[in-house]
Amino acid sequence: MTTHPVEDYSSGTAERVKKTDHIEQEFHMEAQMMTDGRNLNKPAIYLIRVEANLDMKWSDWFDGFTITPLRNHETSLTGLVADQAALHGLLGKIRDLGLPLLLVKRM
Repeated sequence: MTTHPVEDYSSGTAERVKKTDHIEQEFHMEAQMMTDGRNLNKPAIYLIRVEANLDMKWSDWFDGFTITPLRNHETSLTGLVADQAALHGLLGKIRDLGLPLLLVKRM
């Protein structure tokens, strides 16, 4: 039977943990700078504008948002979004309908 030497991977573990902690700290600092310290993962009102003629019948499809037809073949959707996941879900619906997205604004 052939035996293989056992390597000691524990040496350097502390250095890898320190490096990982440093990378994680840098990530959080960068995320803080990108959001200007705002917590974007809490409920907020959003204004979304699309290039399409939608009427109020679409309100239920868009999670109860207020639908406002505008000039130039545009529509605004305004409503409360629970968090970033819900916002991405709403934007996914717009994408799935093939509607050109013109504006997304947190009010």
